[in-house]
Amino acid sequence: MRTLRVVGLHEDGKSIVCEDPARQERFLLPADERLRAAARGDATRLGQIEMELESQMRPREIQARIRAGESVEQVATAAGVPVARVERFAYPVLLERSRTAELAQQAHPVREDGPDVQTLGEIVAYSFGARGQDYSQATWDSWRGDDGRWIVGLRWQAGRSDNRALWSFSPGAHGGTVAALNEHAEALLDPNSYRTPRAVEHPGADRETAEQATFDYGEPGGTVIEAPLGEQAEGADAELPRVSGDEPAQPEPPARPKSKKRNHPAVPAWEDVLLGVRSQRG
Repeated sequence: MRTLRVVGLHEDGKSIVCEDPARQERFLLPADERLRAAARGDATRLGQIEMELESQMRPREIQARIRAGESVEQVATAAGVPVARVERFAYPVLLERSRTAELAQQAHPVREDGPDVQTLGEIVAYSFGARGQDYSQATWDSWRGDDGRWIVGLRWQAGRSDNRALWSFSPGAHGGTVAALNEHAEALLDPNSYRTPRAVEHPGADRETAEQATFDYGEPGGTVIEAPLGEQAEGADAELPRVSGDEPAQPEPPARPKSKKRNHPAVPAWEDVLLGVRSQRG
């Protein structure tokens, strides 16, 4: 590689005149932004200029798309350049998104009577615990919406479903505030909305057993009672007596007529025993 020396500025004012001292050859070098960045030793600017020359997507547009929620891979595919070249411009924006997601977890959800005392992160962590889900597997993220406001998202897996809760984040004093944007976000802000079913039908059973339900009274150490529903036990027409002293006593049902049939042998009359004959009494 030959070494050139700078002679001066060309008469057009847009090029630098360089010369090969050994051969006395002169060269013109455009005095553009790339040359100025190289003279300053600004490697970042050189890479940015190279990116602009190779792609129609400028670095500012790349950062705007990353800030709007796109990934590095998505932007690289759209720009038609390697991922490594997008990462240089995406890195500071990704840090901004991560930091905003952390700040939003310290914000206070807006209720009907004003901001909640607890933070978004505290309420969501409690909701995951109440549902028996692993909060450590959930991931936070943030990005700017079309209106310029920050949106905070939480994504987690529940079985085979991919869930996503969204809030709008307004930075401010005491951590700022957040407001739910979808049903998942609303449900996480209300841990008491999650309830274990009180009665569960037995699937796959016949009509008679399908009417059975399991009732859990929800008390520690309580018992679970299984009873058929819709069936009437034998003797259901006989009303059970009331034992409460606060209620008036109910009249007893009329006694049923005794059956003529006896379950024990008939005792003979005294005159039958003396005369040795059997009476015809029934």
